[in-house]
Amino acid sequence: MNALDQFGGGDRPLPEPRRRPRYSGTHPKSYRQKYKEHDIEAHPELRDHLRAKGKTPVGTHVAVLTEEVLACLTPRPGEVVVDCTVGYGGHASEFIKRIGPAGKLIAFDVDSAELERTRHRLNEEHVPVSFYRSNFAGIANVLNKEKIDGYDVILADLGVSSMQIDNPDRGMSYKQEGPLDMRMDDRLRRTGADFLNGLSEEQLSEALLELADEPDHQEIARRIVAERAARPIARTSQLVQLIFQAKGLTPRAWRQQQRSSKSGLLHPAARTFQALRILVNDELSSLRELLRVAPYCLRPGGRIGVISFHSGEDRLVKQSFREGVRNGLYQSAAREAIVPQAKEIASNPRSASAKFRWAIKPAS
Repeated sequence: MNALDQFGGGDRPLPEPRRRPRYSGTHPKSYRQKYKEHDIEAHPELRDHLRAKGKTPVGTHVAVLTEEVLACLTPRPGEVVVDCTVGYGGHASEFIKRIGPAGKLIAFDVDSAELERTRHRLNEEHVPVSFYRSNFAGIANVLNKEKIDGYDVILADLGVSSMQIDNPDRGMSYKQEGPLDMRMDDRLRRTGADFLNGLSEEQLSEALLELADEPDHQEIARRIVAERAARPIARTSQLVQLIFQAKGLTPRAWRQQQRSSKSGLLHPAARTFQALRILVNDELSSLRELLRVAPYCLRPGGRIGVISFHSGEDRLVKQSFREGVRNGLYQSAAREAIVPQAKEIASNPRSASAKFRWAIKPAS
């Protein structure tokens, strides 16, 4: 090799080939090592392999109850649809196929990083799409900005996205070691750690009961207060450990319970993490506001659907839709919540707790 070959004809050497991240074993285990999953569109064979095993590639999300949502909300060509929690864009991409170029999709999300990624994917669909980094409680404020008199379809999927769960830096999963952040919107000032270290024992206990139906709410709250007196609670592993202690469990005993159970058991920390996430993001207040303004944002004959993932959310939706029918704001509403079929749960276990309810505004 001569000097020109070595230096690419200039003064600087050619860059070395980019090396694959190293990890022990035959498969990547940590979030950052799964570099192919972060660029899953370039590796469709890996996506198909993981989905066939009932797994969701990191950096992606599988929309739940998609067929049921489309059947009940019936998006049509030329209609205006608002996706209140666009996330990865799973439901939105299906809406786009049905409303066509004459329709319009309005997408909301508070997660700026995911909203930007989804913007690039959906902008390739050749259908007008407007994106708002905003809480879905603000759907009424957007009507004037968009110069429209209402929406034909409103969908709110209240679940946390897989992208947020899988990223350890977000601190939303009891399975991942990371900081107790839990903010969906990084503009929020208080993190999960701030709430854990600032609320009184009574406030913590009440939140665990009301937001997650946690049976051991008093003991968990007591342990949190005792732990933070010695040192601040800042990591997911700290919180998981004290929850196990509060329930009189060890990780080994929990694994034995899992193996002996015929049906999947809820992780001991699942309810606490859920309650803390809802608290940090003030999710129930946002849902109440959405349910309050929604019937006034729908055009005659418009449809609204809400996918919830815990009993507190579902109760609010059920009550709001039923009162809406009694007061004439809605013509009809779902009598029972629609839940995933066994086939969907097998292919996407994270859909298991989903409940979908819908309502229709009178045509005139």
